[in-house]
Amino acid sequence: MARLPIKLQPGASGDRIDGWDTDPEGRSVLKVRVRARPVDGEANAALVKFLAKALGVSRSSVVLERGGQSRLKMIMVEGLDEAGLKARIDAATGEAG
Repeated sequence: MARLPIKLQPGASGDRIDGWDTDPEGRSVLKVRVRARPVDGEANAALVKFLAKALGVSRSSVVLERGGQSRLKMIMVEGLDEAGLKARIDAATGEAG
């Protein structure tokens, strides 16, 4: 199981991964945009669905662990270790590992 820190931007023009950024405490976070608005959990649901598709895992393997009401979130991805998760993110964003 791997942890994935996310900085979510809801209400974007499209669903996409923008790459890595740094949070206010200096930790790496993955910037993700989704079209869904932050109403009734729609943006969180869209994030889980989008990440599952982008990472090539089932939707049930992607769990919002922390940050349901915040832009900074912690996602758990079952079935992948940290290295496998990074490789799939790099492939999804076109970045070199």
